[in-house]
Amino acid sequence: MAEPRLMLTCGLPGAGKTVLARRLAADRRAVQLTKDDWLWGLGATPWDEQLGSRVEHQLWLLAERLLQIGQSVVLDFGLWARAERDAFRTAARDLGAGVELHYLDVAIDELWSRVDARNALPPWDRCPIGRDQLVEWFAAFEAPHADELAQFDPPPT
Repeated sequence: MAEPRLMLTCGLPGAGKTVLARRLAADRRAVQLTKDDWLWGLGATPWDEQLGSRVEHQLWLLAERLLQIGQSVVLDFGLWARAERDAFRTAARDLGAGVELHYLDVAIDELWSRVDARNALPPWDRCPIGRDQLVEWFAAFEAPHADELAQFDPPPT
């Protein structure tokens, strides 16, 4: 069996993380774990920080178990901070898994165009993202730089 992989998606709302996560899961026969899908499914929103932390923890426990049995996982959490990305990379490597970081670098105007369109669709129409929020998040986002990206495994060819 090939080495299991943890594939992390990284980027702001509207960057295309979930679309990429679906493609990676299909192409690589991996299990996709998207935190936002779970939150919406539980009747919450992605902005419920307390429940979001608990869901993320439970999804990580599932991801750990899957990696331990040799199953690759796509973790679609956003991962805005380097410390988060470092922690997942270290934990997965400790389990013997390879770790890829798929960073989606999208300009703020394109992010807003995508988010604004998504805001009109269920379930996002119940709790839309405002442009001011997106601009604030864009400023707070810790984009991975070359030194960090070099610590992750390249995708297979």
